[in-house]
Amino acid sequence: MAAPDLVVNTADKLALFPQRWSPKVIAEANGWEVKLVKVAGEFVPHAHADVDEVFLVLAGEVEIRLTGRPDVRLRAGELFVVPRGVVHQPVAPAECHLMLLEPGGVVNTGDTGGSLTARDEWI
Repeated sequence: MAAPDLVVNTADKLALFPQRWSPKVIAEANGWEVKLVKVAGEFVPHAHADVDEVFLVLAGEVEIRLTGRPDVRLRAGELFVVPRGVVHQPVAPAECHLMLLEPGGVVNTGDTGGSLTARDEWI
């Protein structure tokens, strides 16, 4: 776990891993984890029954496809909260860097599971 007084450089952390769709934890506060993830292409549609999920785009663009709601397109510097229980699917035409904020232990593929399910890993 990162110490509260430790400055975390997101660019340096992103340079430590090449994998896409594999979030890495960089900090924790009050039980919430701050994660970085590189994405490109389509992720699996999924939901988190009891958890809102915060997406902040650091670089690139991502579309969040939402079931029963209008899709959302995000660019660098933009943030969106996916409400709990809403099926969503991140899709990026090219590599995009995201910061995710969510309670510790949230599974990235939510209720869907599958080969893209990642374990929490600190970097």
